[in-house]
Amino acid sequence: MQIKLNIVVGAVAALLSGAAMSQDLVVKIGHVGPTSGAIAHLGKDNELGARLAIEELNAKGVTIGGKKAKFELLAEDDAGDPKQGTAAAQKLVDSKVNGVIGHLNSGTSIPASKVYSDAGIPQISPSATNPKFTRNGYKTTFRVVADDVHLGGTLGKYSVTTLKGKSIAVIDDRTAYGQGVADEFEKGVKAAGGKVVGREFTNDKATDFTAILTSLKGKKPDVVFFGGMDAVAGPMLRQMKQLGIEAKFMGGDGICSGELPKLAAGTMADGQVVCAEAGGVEGEAKKSMDDFKAKFKSKFNVDVQIYAPYVYDAVNVMVAAMVKANSAEPAKYLPVLAKTAGYKGVTGTIAFDDKGDIKNGALTLYTYKGGNREQIAVVR
Repeated sequence: MQIKLNIVVGAVAALLSGAAMSQDLVVKIGHVGPTSGAIAHLGKDNELGARLAIEELNAKGVTIGGKKAKFELLAEDDAGDPKQGTAAAQKLVDSKVNGVIGHLNSGTSIPASKVYSDAGIPQISPSATNPKFTRNGYKTTFRVVADDVHLGGTLGKYSVTTLKGKSIAVIDDRTAYGQGVADEFEKGVKAAGGKVVGREFTNDKATDFTAILTSLKGKKPDVVFFGGMDAVAGPMLRQMKQLGIEAKFMGGDGICSGELPKLAAGTMADGQVVCAEAGGVEGEAKKSMDDFKAKFKSKFNVDVQIYAPYVYDAVNVMVAAMVKANSAEPAKYLPVLAKTAGYKGVTGTIAFDDKGDIKNGALTLYTYKGGNREQIAVVR
């Protein structure tokens, strides 16, 4: 009798346990970035930011609509390629994700945004800066960094007013990001009364820049701006050194990584490079960012490259909207996400305008000394 009773009690306990588990709400968060290819170090940095956020949310035991949420990260690799990016986006849509963080590049984020919009799935990019990303009228599209109009224009003005550039050359990699930020930089130079003496282009997989650099050398530039990523900027800096071009080298967030000195193989002079990150914290908020970087290093044994903190904040902003809406269903929490205002993240205060852009986005200007990145200033 006692054995039968134990069996019954055990069976009931198992049923109750199963029922409790079935009450858990599974929330799938997609992340897309280039985790293979030349800028895989940047894509992996972003993905680790998402993993850290997901792990912490699960440890906190977040509840949404009265149910304990179990967060799952569905990570995809787009290799920085637009076609692979839209394929990854469709895969996440087919997997019925509740939201997407990504993509890293503007060139993949822009075409992917239509896929998410058609499916009604919110997308927050932590790093896509091309203005077109939020100009297609999609209600599902957001970003937590300033765009290239702000970034490129600020760098253009800085090259003239602070670096005192008299003859400025511009190179871009013909991607949506690289060409876009270079165009805005050129506008900023001209608006500040500066002179652009040459405009050249390459591609995002190139390794030999001898022809375009030789052409520019004859124009004696004192500043060279490159619109593109660090994997191309590093070899370009090496070849500038070989050709005896001692100009200041400028770029946007794509080159502004911890990896750039290695990619340039020690050819960068102290203070030669000036770049901007499309985000920034100052004052009391700086401690939150410093604490995040220490936690990230302790967890993964690698330093933050650029945008892991922005990915981390993007995940948490999305989940905060779900909690407030009492639902992880995209159609129900999307209107709440759009009204986000005053969210305190490690990257600063996050609020979205009617296009999905971050309000009052900051920029951080950096240079490099002794192979280390050093902050110059935060500007808005």
